[in-house]
Amino acid sequence: MATFGEFIKKERQKKKLNQSDFGQQLGIIMTDISKIENSRKKFPYASLEKLAEFLNVDYIEIKNLFVADILIEEANKYQCSDDVFTIAESQRKYTKEKNAKQGEMKF
Repeated sequence: MATFGEFIKKERQKKKLNQSDFGQQLGIIMTDISKIENSRKKFPYASLEKLAEFLNVDYIEIKNLFVADILIEEANKYQCSDDVFTIAESQRKYTKEKNAKQGEMKF
């Protein structure tokens, strides 16, 4: 598995594009593409759909990779153990079930 930046670089190289040409396709300047590939800058969330379209990759797959990168960064920033991901998954399931039950309530 790769970071989101490494994923971007790999996909750009598959298309045999330099950073400038790749960025131009997405409306992102070359220096920002370089920073994204080196994990010094976040890819703009608003451009994810355009990226998925350009790479001909499922949008959900791209979004999941993007968000996973953010989760990892936050866990590392706060020096969390790997248990944080198990806890987060439990919390996600709980919240999803809670919201589904609230949606079923009749007022």
